[in-house]
Amino acid sequence: MDLTIFFSPVDESIYENISSTSSFYKNIRVYGDKMPDYRDAHIVLIGVSDPDTKAANEIRKKLYNLKRGQGAFRIVDLGNLNPGHDRDEMYTRISEVCRIVLEQNVLPIIIGGGHDLDFGQYAAYETFEKLVSFLNVDAFLDLEDDPQVSVERRHVHKILLHEPNFLFNYIHLGYQSYLIDPLSVSVLEKLYFEAFRIGQMRTNMQEMEPAIRHADLLSFDITAIRSSDAPGNRYAQPFGLTGEEACQICWYAGLNEKLSSVGFYGYHPELDDAHQKTASVIATMIWYFIEGYYNRKNEQNFKGNDFTKYTVSMPSDPETISFYKSKMSEKWWLEVPNPNGKKRYSRNSIIPCSYSDYQAATKGEVPERYISTLAKLI
Repeated sequence: MDLTIFFSPVDESIYENISSTSSFYKNIRVYGDKMPDYRDAHIVLIGVSDPDTKAANEIRKKLYNLKRGQGAFRIVDLGNLNPGHDRDEMYTRISEVCRIVLEQNVLPIIIGGGHDLDFGQYAAYETFEKLVSFLNVDAFLDLEDDPQVSVERRHVHKILLHEPNFLFNYIHLGYQSYLIDPLSVSVLEKLYFEAFRIGQMRTNMQEMEPAIRHADLLSFDITAIRSSDAPGNRYAQPFGLTGEEACQICWYAGLNEKLSSVGFYGYHPELDDAHQKTASVIATMIWYFIEGYYNRKNEQNFKGNDFTKYTVSMPSDPETISFYKSKMSEKWWLEVPNPNGKKRYSRNSIIPCSYSDYQAATKGEVPERYISTLAKLI
């Protein structure tokens, strides 16, 4: 499909002075005079006009000047998505464009716009007839249901209630307890979803990797990054992730073979500092995500010789739990039986875990990931 009707080209002033052949810009295809063919690409960049193109363009200015990473680097910048007449039309446009590129096995990276636009990103998966796991990084939980509250504080509530329901798991990273209603965390726990405070993440970032590896799509609100590293946000907080920690999350997300779309939201250039520090942080996050993408190991065939299977006998129900360890990356997975044998749950019955989950099982403890996944499968 010709996507030209959806997009405006990237302003030439953003890249006209970039001459280095090793720059990011010189190694991708950009919508300038004409729309480049995206169908043979691995990744496409989608700027969002919400309500203007400043956020996406400021990020591009920083990203284009970074150096090319490793890998085939088949990347296309589709330009800026034209704004809709209202919010619902913008959701529909994002959903339609993401669906079109996903059907070509191309991964969209959305840059710019309010965090509620991730509803369009999520809705793109509705026609694929599979359950998905949604990873959200944000200082807030955004579960408000009051129409008087900003749409950016209500979008997760909208996603959880969306029909038809194709959400298998929801993972929230980086919330700050003093900013949210404790009842909101209880709501997520009752649904067997996962939510991790910023303190939990900082204590052991490596333990977050299995949660990130479980996701099909990532939505990243810049609010999660502390204001000293990312001041260009309407809800910037003095505490939060460092820029380095945000890049580590993006690296893990890029490595995740399941993950097929990512959005970076909440950037307001008019609130940024004189050096556009926030744009630099986001550009570097995108760079690390792409670097992770080109380091994927294709670790999805658990029947192959690249995995070692460990079966742990348990003192009570279940009688055994099976674990898989990759010989290439040393990452771990555990198998949860599909009680009803339903095909729609098959891709979620072997889930990412950590070595500590295996250690817990050897001590007779059923890992929390096993319990919550089984509850969703029943």
